[in-house]
Amino acid sequence: MENNVVGWFEIPVKNMDRAILFYEKVLNIKFDRHKLGPLEMAWFPWLENKPGSPGALVFHTDYYKPSAEGVLIYLTAHSGDLNNELAKVEAVGGKVLQQKTEISAEYGFMALIMDSEGNRVALHSRK
Repeated sequence: MENNVVGWFEIPVKNMDRAILFYEKVLNIKFDRHKLGPLEMAWFPWLENKPGSPGALVFHTDYYKPSAEGVLIYLTAHSGDLNNELAKVEAVGGKVLQQKTEISAEYGFMALIMDSEGNRVALHSRK
């Protein structure tokens, strides 16, 4: 196998403006937004030939519904310590579900949040 299993991910949203604000503030990133007919996407920034999978926030009235159940996506806390990202979650409409928790010395730390749209998402950092 030459690549990681995940090739792309999509996080459903109810309100694209609110979702973009949430993730931009929490993760300190900027999105590339695209309207494709009734489908609207905001692409997470990604670097080719680097570890990780690209993905997007997605809005469509018929096909995408936020959920606190089901698949759990781990987003990298690029600050290096996910406490920095956790400190921003509630100020932009989210909720911390599980505080920073050590996975192991080898794999680092994780936390669970509810985003502004009602999706359960995990954050990960090595420290």
